[in-house]
Amino acid sequence: MTAKQGLVLYGPPAAGKDTVTAALTELHPARYAQFARLKVGSGKTAGYRMSTAEQLRKLEAAGDVVYANHRYGNTYVIDKPGLDTVFAAAVPVIHLGQIDGVRAVVDGYPADWATVLLWCPREVTAHRSERRGDSDTTARLAAWDATRHDLDACPETVWDLTVNTAVASPSDVARLVDQLLAQRAGAAMA
Repeated sequence: MTAKQGLVLYGPPAAGKDTVTAALTELHPARYAQFARLKVGSGKTAGYRMSTAEQLRKLEAAGDVVYANHRYGNTYVIDKPGLDTVFAAAVPVIHLGQIDGVRAVVDGYPADWATVLLWCPREVTAHRSERRGDSDTTARLAAWDATRHDLDACPETVWDLTVNTAVASPSDVARLVDQLLAQRAGAAMA
């Protein structure tokens, strides 16, 4: 039996995680689904499952938090029940900007996880953030710096695929990712 497949897209803000995920779902609408993390806090709600501090405490008490991080004054959570739901229907696509999060997911939830590093230069993050109207570009650049530091501090981290999104189109990246997952599935069946 083939292990269920999951996909982690790692990279700094505005590296293209949302855009590549949209291209993946356009390529195979029924195969891929972006994992909507729980969010405890305020601000943007689209793409998140909004939650409360009390609900987070209950998940923690049950051992159902795979990974939680704090950024932009909010808490973002990858939870086992949420992953179970997405895995039942599709290949979940998780967006992360912390290597600790990648490790927590790969080690903390049993699946065949493919890890993809989406990268872009800092000035590209700044331009994309401003172009899409982010009100917190300065915070996103600080997160870019933290992501760069994360990578520099963990040179042993091995990615299944690394793509510079400043030079590769979202549809090309989606095709590469889709091919990667198909190869992994084929290897698992062999």
